[in-house]
Amino acid sequence: MFKAFLVKYAEIGIKGKNRYLFEDALIRQMEYVLKPVEGTFHVTKEQGRIYVLTEGDFDYEEALEALKRVFGIAYICPVVIKEDQGYEQLEKDVVAYVDHVYPDKNKSFKMHVRRSKKTYPGTSMELNADLGGAILDAFPEMKVDVHNPQLLITVEIREKIYIYSESIPGPGGMPIGTNGKAMLLLSGGIDSPVAGYMIAKRGVKIDAVYFHAPPYTSERAKQKVVDLAKLVARYSGPINLYVVNFTDIQLYIYDQCPHDELTIIMRRYMMKIAERIGKEQGCLGLITGESIGQVASQTVQSLAATNEVCTMPVFRPVIGFDKQEIVDISLKINTYETSIQPYEDCCTIFVAKHPVTKPNIQMIKKSEKKLEEKIDEMMDQAVNTAERIYIEA
Repeated sequence: MFKAFLVKYAEIGIKGKNRYLFEDALIRQMEYVLKPVEGTFHVTKEQGRIYVLTEGDFDYEEALEALKRVFGIAYICPVVIKEDQGYEQLEKDVVAYVDHVYPDKNKSFKMHVRRSKKTYPGTSMELNADLGGAILDAFPEMKVDVHNPQLLITVEIREKIYIYSESIPGPGGMPIGTNGKAMLLLSGGIDSPVAGYMIAKRGVKIDAVYFHAPPYTSERAKQKVVDLAKLVARYSGPINLYVVNFTDIQLYIYDQCPHDELTIIMRRYMMKIAERIGKEQGCLGLITGESIGQVASQTVQSLAATNEVCTMPVFRPVIGFDKQEIVDISLKINTYETSIQPYEDCCTIFVAKHPVTKPNIQMIKKSEKKLEEKIDEMMDQAVNTAERIYIEA
């Protein structure tokens, strides 16, 4: 029965004269996610409304699931669109809609008529009463409840007639690409994919960098990160994943620096490299999955030590979450099962038995002086040889 979807947005509606920019970005993302779905789709915009129109047969469930991953969508309403052929036909169309969509008529309902076409005869209140009466006449077992109805049957009278009663929640947020671009430090863990998802939800286009340490980390560990990037890309759109060979730098730090400072110093150089790649790619910030106190490198003192090397802002969307809250989001976006696969990333290989939890930045800098002879050249090599993998969902 449904050959179209009405897409409603929330925050975009308060953007004033710039609203069309956000609407256009939303439409582009909708067209992108619908490309692989079976069927022919046309996304149109008219009078503050966005519609997905279809031609011929299409996969209804797959189309709906695709739209539920588009940031900026507040609600998706499967809608029946009819030509305006006068009130009598409207009454028949509304009764036929209820009969088809709800085989079980033992429900309460409320009519909600929006009469944007002011030449249409009757006020919205009069049309509410008349159409509600027609439904009661056709289905006596139904009843009106204006306070807590089971069904809210909406009729929008524009140049055409739009009938719908279901509002399926979308992900909310802002359309991708409306708030700049940032670089995600993506590991194989639970936290960083969630962080990428959360920042993308605010309209930020994301790319990602992964630090690979062969032979200490396997190709399967790298593939795990690629798989995670594909899952995040279902929401964020395409991601450029930069795979940085970090082995030589890690071994050099391991040989030259105190072992209780290894994690912090390695983390500082990861941030430096991620920032360099990010600046080259037009990013305005870095994204990490750090949460205060979760591990030794994520105490407030440790976060301050890693932040100190960055000139870009560092976005940490899960900073105040406990682990279960992060796990809940990873389950929601379907990254959890991939994240818990037992393939180590480069961080866990070189973890000290007793890492420092309250690093002194001056002491860290003193230790890093031992690296000065080679580290800049090694960083250049790591950046210049980084592998770029184009990731789509």
